[in-house]
Amino acid sequence: MAPSGSALKEALESNSTGLDYEVKMAKVEANNKPAKSGSGSFGKYGIHSSNGVYELLECLVCTNLMYPPIHQCPNGHTLCSSCKLRVQNTCPTCRYELGNIRCLALEKVAESLEVPCRYQNLGCHDIFPYYSKLKHEQHCRFRSYNCPYAGSECSVTGDIPTLVDHLKDDHKVDMHDGCTFNHRYVKSNPHEVENATWMLTVFNCFGRQFCLHFEAFQLGMAPVYMAFLRFMGDENEAKKFSYSLEVGAHSRKLTWQGIPRSIRDSHRKVRDSQDGLIIPRNLALYFSGSDKEELKLRVTGRIWKEE
Repeated sequence: MAPSGSALKEALESNSTGLDYEVKMAKVEANNKPAKSGSGSFGKYGIHSSNGVYELLECLVCTNLMYPPIHQCPNGHTLCSSCKLRVQNTCPTCRYELGNIRCLALEKVAESLEVPCRYQNLGCHDIFPYYSKLKHEQHCRFRSYNCPYAGSECSVTGDIPTLVDHLKDDHKVDMHDGCTFNHRYVKSNPHEVENATWMLTVFNCFGRQFCLHFEAFQLGMAPVYMAFLRFMGDENEAKKFSYSLEVGAHSRKLTWQGIPRSIRDSHRKVRDSQDGLIIPRNLALYFSGSDKEELKLRVTGRIWKEE
């Protein structure tokens, strides 16, 4: 049975230092409801997580959870291996020299714990062994998305509704409803591609959001224009949709059909994989008109749902 009442105290002895540690094992309350017996979510100490132990596993320097090797100073202050290098082998708490002391006891306690995913508040309700948690979180389908805006180094992350509001309010991105589009891209000097020309438009379609990108860049030594679509959601959801793009003039046209890439893939990754409609500059200028002094491209397209 899980421990109840006041918190238990367990003295742990570290083999590496001989120091005694008092680890507070607190009863875990998930959403103010007791864990169900026989659910398999209890660790070796009769709990699937402990607020006290969880706090001990936070690095005193960066406050991130620690994974082996966990280091400690002679006075028992712990920190992660990354921060040990950053503090130049001096304990940031007591200023003692760190040496190469491992906190084996805390590493062993961590091995016994089962903890929730960090994205629990976003919808992931799975429980994982402590040392499996990090790997899961790197691929958790509930993890936050990066801002898909390609025109700046934007560090904003969040769920899809948060990013949609962010794109509209902070980046002033054009928002359109509908599954077909007809966009015109104009550039006064089409010979400049060193500084990428880019545009982003967001479409609300089938109750989801899609990002239409258009930009100029160098493909090897050749200047090109490229249009492609990204889906605001995970890859498995993106595969439920298809899209087509078309550009042309003078009874000639280029077409592209594909599956939108998830915004889990960065803008640069999609662009560099050439997964979209690529228009060589000489052909783009031909589509623009006879004077070739200004880029005038009309890109049409549609999005549909696969059955």
